[in-house]
Amino acid sequence: MAAPWQFQIRITVAAGQAEALRAHRPFEGSEALDAVLREGNATLVCQYDAFAGYVSEAQRVGVEQYPLYQWTKATIDNPEKKAKYLKSFTVYVDGEQVYGETRADWLHERLSALVGTAGIESVSRFDTNPANNPQPPART
Repeated sequence: MAAPWQFQIRITVAAGQAEALRAHRPFEGSEALDAVLREGNATLVCQYDAFAGYVSEAQRVGVEQYPLYQWTKATIDNPEKKAKYLKSFTVYVDGEQVYGETRADWLHERLSALVGTAGIESVSRFDTNPANNPQPPART
């Protein structure tokens, strides 16, 4: 039997809330978001910051060991994509970026209830099934 897929929840927030979240500052409506995250033992990681960290680590260690380096570098250097990813946050649970379906469903339900409040514009659910996700670009 194949291992069950893992899942990930991401939220997109308004620009002002994104700045506050990245700086770990409270903002109007953040109490409800904070309560859900606390109850789910979850934290938010800005996707732009995660991408920038990946690029920085690749440059420090050696880009040849990082198959997504070129794509990730091009993404954070593109002003339109940078603006998009500065507003996008991955929900980590127990320090992990993917987790079981039950936790993902719980988070998706609770965070979806906050859409339109706390600056949350949308909530998305992803899985690790390769058939549902773009694959890394071929190395040239």
